[in-house]
Amino acid sequence: MESILITGGAGFIGSHLVDALIDKGYDVHIIDDLSMGKEKNINPRSTFHKIQIQDKRVEEIFKKINFIYVFHLAAQADVRRSCSDPMYDANSNIMGTLNILSLSRKYGLKKFIFSSSGGVIYGDVKTAATETSPAQPISPYGISKFSDELYIIFFRKFFPYTILRYANVYGERQDPSGEAGVVSIFTKNMLNGEPCTLYGYGKPQRDYIYVRDVVKANILSLQRGDNEILNIGTGVATTVEELYSHLQKITDYDIAPVYKPLREGELKSNYLCIKKAKNVLGWEPSIQLQEGLKKVAKWLRVNDK
Repeated sequence: MESILITGGAGFIGSHLVDALIDKGYDVHIIDDLSMGKEKNINPRSTFHKIQIQDKRVEEIFKKINFIYVFHLAAQADVRRSCSDPMYDANSNIMGTLNILSLSRKYGLKKFIFSSSGGVIYGDVKTAATETSPAQPISPYGISKFSDELYIIFFRKFFPYTILRYANVYGERQDPSGEAGVVSIFTKNMLNGEPCTLYGYGKPQRDYIYVRDVVKANILSLQRGDNEILNIGTGVATTVEELYSHLQKITDYDIAPVYKPLREGELKSNYLCIKKAKNVLGWEPSIQLQEGLKKVAKWLRVNDK
């Protein structure tokens, strides 16, 4: 049985990926310090290692387990924290990634698959960003993600990589109490009869991609997309106000929103062209936004207790 390491495997996206790979018969190991991930997300059929990715003791795990693939999702992902404490962000995201890359090189990895961000890499765009669009990170988090990509490309002489630049991922298990994930935050507030704040006065545009479609792209990357950077989104720009309206109908919500200006590090418009992922991976999203939003609302009604 081939062994796979998933960093951040107790998190929102990572835990869904763990489940899918276990169902496919892989021996899955998780590295997660639970600073953002949750113990309840951990699949009992996986092997869990509670440790930070930048910890030198991670080598003991690589020594014991012959990992064939690494999916690297663990990251400090709070944009505003990265702005207030860039050194913390760099230590986790850059030094942590370098630790995993160096160990992957030392212990003979077959392939490295990285979860990046189209939002923070491309910055504000007027049309759907392609993989050749210039990198314009406006936050330390974006800078760290782009730096990670450059280091991964350097390591291609030792093993192939696939870099997946996600749009705004949403779905079950996204923490509505965190700073990220407007879908979960809005849905929780609506179900609890609390007001929703629309930053940027509801005008910012985003590309919302359902988590299980993101998982499919990761799994396809096991055998395809070597040494490629690929956008994973829908190609559709949806304003925050439109998102709010969709969720309002799904939850029968009638409280007026609160409008506020954008916060530091936030974008006005970001959405992704996905033609390359279709051509290279044979991938495209299968869940439409309104269908995905209904799944989130159904899940939160049961699980947000």
